[in-house]
Amino acid sequence: MNSEKKYNQRRAPIYEALQQFRQMRVVPFDVPGHKHGRGNPELTAFLGEQCVSIDVNSMKPLDNLCHPVSVIKEAEELAADAFGASHAFLMVGGTTSSVQTMILSTCKRGDKIILPRNVHRSVINALVLCGAIPIYVNPEVDVKLGISLGMKREQVAKAINENPDAVAVLVNNPTYYGICSDLKEIVKMAHNANMYCLVDEAHGTHFYFGDNMPISAMAAGADMASVSMHKSGGSLTQSSLLLTGPNIHQGHVRQIINLTQTTSGSYLLMSSLDISRRNLARRGKEIFAKVIEMADYAREEINAIGGYYAFGRELINNDSIFDFDATKLSVHTRDIGLAGIEVYDLLRDEYDIQIEFGDIGNILAYLSIGDRMQELERLVSALAEIRRRYQKTSKGLLSQEYLPPEVVISPQEAFYAKKKSLPLEESIGCVCSEFIMCYPPGIPILAPGERITNDIIQYIEYAKAKGCSMTGPEDPDILYINVLDTEV
Repeated sequence: MNSEKKYNQRRAPIYEALQQFRQMRVVPFDVPGHKHGRGNPELTAFLGEQCVSIDVNSMKPLDNLCHPVSVIKEAEELAADAFGASHAFLMVGGTTSSVQTMILSTCKRGDKIILPRNVHRSVINALVLCGAIPIYVNPEVDVKLGISLGMKREQVAKAINENPDAVAVLVNNPTYYGICSDLKEIVKMAHNANMYCLVDEAHGTHFYFGDNMPISAMAAGADMASVSMHKSGGSLTQSSLLLTGPNIHQGHVRQIINLTQTTSGSYLLMSSLDISRRNLARRGKEIFAKVIEMADYAREEINAIGGYYAFGRELINNDSIFDFDATKLSVHTRDIGLAGIEVYDLLRDEYDIQIEFGDIGNILAYLSIGDRMQELERLVSALAEIRRRYQKTSKGLLSQEYLPPEVVISPQEAFYAKKKSLPLEESIGCVCSEFIMCYPPGIPILAPGERITNDIIQYIEYAKAKGCSMTGPEDPDILYINVLDTEV
């Protein structure tokens, strides 16, 4: 970000260029083949002429995402200014592509990277691609809630001291549940050890715009941050931002992005980032103050029902829970005798309420800029009725959401090694060569290179029985798992 230049946050250059393009009545002899919707009337009827008419290819007046020089470049500069970054990249491959770019930009084969094990699968996917070696900081677990917490300062310091040759430290901030680590101190520790600090900030877009929020990655001095604008920022699904600090070379990052990101960037996604950034820059503080007000109200009402625990800032302990994202409406359900995924299913099937996810002990209702108080009232009423109709003993329910892994070999070695398929129950003691996870939240139960234990198999079977959406392995029924063909 050029601090001397004044940026007009009322501008949305990509959106403005598309509006001008629409008025030009250009005859299209380029892709996409639907030709402004004329070639696919069913699609046009479904999405609307206004939408498909700007689903266009890169051209000089509209710039090119792979090498922006005009309107996309302006949009990225405005985003950098709004988020307090040195540079911002518009990403159209989701925050997965942003996370992978962070790692591929800083790590190569054999490099060590310090990170918590409760990372999104995109992080470990990046390790498979580049061959970096994970040094896991196993997070503590809240025994009552069964959720993994943030990275403790002493754990990060220990990992840095024991691995002085590591090149980077990666932090989840916040976690899906709203838990924040002491990001500013972790950045300081990483920099003092000549390591980069990377932040998976997929669930923290609002940190840049709200008052009384946990500190954002850029404000904490992080080198790179992946920001999922489509989650709490209001842009279209799959659109994201990658933010960088002053120690990161912009040209190198662009080259890394272009290794994997499409050369046909969607102008629907890019314009949605442009318009959403403008909206947040102009009205973000007001918007997110209302979101927190709604979330605080919902927590109070849900806790008054009894049996549920909608947790919040009271968890803060200034270390493993250094701060809490008050917009996250996370609710513990085990005390009414139901797994979170069971409450999730009941809300959808019986009450037409779609929440973000349910795991074995908790649910998450994701609140953001489009929510209204009357819809929260409906959620609270539904939860009260679910308790009245379905409450039972919690005996026999699992509570642990995090199982610390035994890493045997690197994710890349395991993923590409010779492998065999075994029934789940026969795989105990073997080394896994693929992923198994509940999605969402997309945190692997097993990742390539990790030892399979009896506890892990029991967890997988339990999550399947409760109805969690399981993804990752080759076998869609998750009856078999790929393991290394040789003993390690």
